[in-house]
Amino acid sequence: MRAGVELSNTEFPDDELRREQEFIDGLYARVDALRGDTEDSVARALAQGDKPMQARLERDILVAERSGLLAALNAVDGSLCFGRIDLTGGESHHIGRIGLRADDAARTPVLIDWRADVARPFYLATGHTPLGLRRRRHISTDGRTVTVLHDEILDLGDRERTGHEDPTGDAVLLAALDSARTGRMGDIVQTIQAEQDEIIRAPHRGVLVVEGGPGTGKTAVALHRAAYLLYEHRDLLAKRAVLIVGPNPAFLGYIGEVLPSLGETGVLLATVGELFPGVRATAADTPAAAAVKGRAAMAEVLATVVRDRQTLPDPVLTVEHDREVLMLDDGLVRVARERTRATGLPHNAAREHFEGHILNTLTDLYAERVGTDPYDGTSLLDAADITQIRDELADNPHVWDAIDRLWPPLTPQLLVAGFLADPDGYLCAEDAAAVRRPVTRAWTTADVPLLDEAAELLGEDDRPARARAERERETQVAYAQGVLDVSYASRTYEFDDKDDEDSEVLSAHDVIDAERFAERQQEDDHRSAAERAAADRTWAFGHIIVDEAQELAPMAWRLLMRRSPTRSMTLVGDPVQTADAAGAGSWADILHPHVEDRWAHARLGVNYRTPAEIMELAAAVVRAEHPDFEPPGSVRSTGVTPWARAADDLPRAVAEAVAELTPAEGRLAVIAPRALHRALAARLDGVTAGAEPDLTRTVVLLDPRQSKGLEFDSVLVVEPAEYGTSDLYVALTRATQRLGVVHRRELPKALSDALAEQDAGRA
Repeated sequence: MRAGVELSNTEFPDDELRREQEFIDGLYARVDALRGDTEDSVARALAQGDKPMQARLERDILVAERSGLLAALNAVDGSLCFGRIDLTGGESHHIGRIGLRADDAARTPVLIDWRADVARPFYLATGHTPLGLRRRRHISTDGRTVTVLHDEILDLGDRERTGHEDPTGDAVLLAALDSARTGRMGDIVQTIQAEQDEIIRAPHRGVLVVEGGPGTGKTAVALHRAAYLLYEHRDLLAKRAVLIVGPNPAFLGYIGEVLPSLGETGVLLATVGELFPGVRATAADTPAAAAVKGRAAMAEVLATVVRDRQTLPDPVLTVEHDREVLMLDDGLVRVARERTRATGLPHNAAREHFEGHILNTLTDLYAERVGTDPYDGTSLLDAADITQIRDELADNPHVWDAIDRLWPPLTPQLLVAGFLADPDGYLCAEDAAAVRRPVTRAWTTADVPLLDEAAELLGEDDRPARARAERERETQVAYAQGVLDVSYASRTYEFDDKDDEDSEVLSAHDVIDAERFAERQQEDDHRSAAERAAADRTWAFGHIIVDEAQELAPMAWRLLMRRSPTRSMTLVGDPVQTADAAGAGSWADILHPHVEDRWAHARLGVNYRTPAEIMELAAAVVRAEHPDFEPPGSVRSTGVTPWARAADDLPRAVAEAVAELTPAEGRLAVIAPRALHRALAARLDGVTAGAEPDLTRTVVLLDPRQSKGLEFDSVLVVEPAEYGTSDLYVALTRATQRLGVVHRRELPKALSDALAEQDAGRA
């Protein structure tokens, strides 16, 4: 259903449309002017060249702010204004993706940001509770052209009519739900519903869990919540950045345009497999291996692996020094090891203490050997002699060979790769067999939390970095001093008259020393907070949003909690859709180790995406295992019933079904077990399979896990007997219009029974 009047690019059937078009034209004129001014100010700032440090800092801040504004102005160009609210007092406010002010002395607001408090009645007002509104207007546009108006009358005593009234108030929502998919998620800013608005604007503090079944818009709500928090707490979150964690690269590509369309570009999107700088997970684990690696107990296993790398002599380690052989036995090294462990420092950071203990021990052994009076046993060495011996030992490579054997410097990659190559003794035989792999194998997503845990256990010996920084600083200072020396040697004198012949014109060497001059030449970091966060494993984000949160293993949660020391998080998911063997069974299981019971829970109960015919079929599959399961209620019915076909030649049958289901506009997903992808792709023209599929293609081939969080106009589910219940539920609920099933093996009984029941209902 669509209410309102369709409008071409040049026709204006009535004054209402004409006035709205004139207003929209004015908004875009303002945006174009702002864009031009912003581009000019950025160019002028960057052209300023070398300035004093404070001036450069101010310049960099200006460039960052103006660049962010420019990105926002460019991103919202397609649909800037989408609504208007008319208050009973006579005022009117237009609502848009960003806020705009007029170029006047009062900076008069001309467009209200959808996140502002004054805009909230646009989403919450009803005829029963109008919240001071007389009328709510939805404005649809094509580019910069107004196409349709939809008016909702909220004050029933108001007799004024415009000819664009929407009798049900649902026209805009239903039009959005029925529109063809593009392969990219769109924002829902024009159609946010009241239950969604409550979650989007929920208080910032602590952990908020947003639970909802398929099609409830939980991902869109989470993304709009990110935009809202950035609007409300920009000073904090712009500096610390917001992290959005998705289940796979395809999903991140799918949602990647939502926040820019809302004027927000400073957000980091990543999978768990991308959260260890310098490592990208490209290999896949077996379900058994992922489950073992994901257990919380792996933290203690890795701690044990680290402790085992802090070895003792068996039974003695010899060190040659100045023709003497010094003996480091188990007892001496054990004392050094325990004293080092007592510092509580991570392995690499503690190594400096271990080195000191071993050098002191060897010094004592050598001093006793060469500096003891043979007659009375007294020491013949003074403090200076002892210091000299220690310094000489510190220059002995044999000493460092011994220290490296007893307390080796380790990297997270070296530690985890070594453990996975030889896990015996740390895991039971079954678990060890599941995770064992060659050292040279590529990293998996489940490895990344292990690497992060190892990095925490190992820490970093920052002495080499400090030494490099000091050498670089000394080099810069020396270079700066050379520049100043040249300046001094080439100084010139200017005489105004004979009496001033002793005066000099001030030069650089007169007003600055070499160290300050070197500081001014240091390169500035122009990266955004999100870019810096991506390169820094220890970065603390201002807020973290996790989608498909029910899939994350306990070790992944340890990684994410380290990124959020304030525990400011929004977690989005549906336990019914948990498919990963390492996933947690409940929100309490996930959160109790980190925040105990200090978290809030919100549930979305309306399915906006999946038609009732498809949702009833999917729900029946789940009820076969969970009789009390209640799916979210669908808001619409298409009258199109899902179907299933048996086929001996599966690839051929899939190709025929794809030709039948492919929409004139929109997208079709073929969801099939990964083992069938090669054969199916060979029969589907232009269709490829892979870890990062192009979702903008008309037909895309996915496995069930890749389809999580995505939606398509039509879906073809292939060989459902290969799926678990959770994966099948996910695959069946991706379609917004039509669903078909093609199979060679016998259908799962729950699905077969549900299809038969639907057929009986039609008859």
